[in-house]
Amino acid sequence: MMSAKFHPRPRTVVASGLLCVALSLVVLFTSRGSFSSPMAVVVVSAIGLAAVLLQLRFRNRENLKPVRPPVFLNMLGIIFALAAVFADIFRLSPQLAQLMALGAVGSFGISSAIILHAFRKRPAASK
Repeated sequence: MMSAKFHPRPRTVVASGLLCVALSLVVLFTSRGSFSSPMAVVVVSAIGLAAVLLQLRFRNRENLKPVRPPVFLNMLGIIFALAAVFADIFRLSPQLAQLMALGAVGSFGISSAIILHAFRKRPAASK
C-alpha cells in the first residue's frame, strides 16, 4: 500500500471555513428583499475582500517579496461603505446611498483584482 503524503494547511483551511460560515450566515438570516439594499451588497463584498486579504497574508508568509495591497483603494472602499451604511444619519438620498454602495463594491473589487493579478503574475514559492 502506498501512502500519499498529505500536508494540510490548517490555518488556510480554518480561515476559509470561517469565511464560508460568515457568508452563509449572511445569506441564511437575510430576507429576500434585503438583498436589494446597499448594506447587504456592501457586507457581501466586504466578506469577499476579507477572503482575498487573508489569502494575501498567508501567501506573503511564503514569499520573499510580499505583495502589497492597495491601501488607498481599501480605505476609499471603507469610506464608501460607511457612507452607505449610515446614509440615514448623514441624510443622504436613497440614490446616493446606492451610489456609495456601488463605490464600495467597486473599490473592493478593483483592490481584489489587483491582488489576484499579482498572485498570477508571480508563481508561489515552492516548499
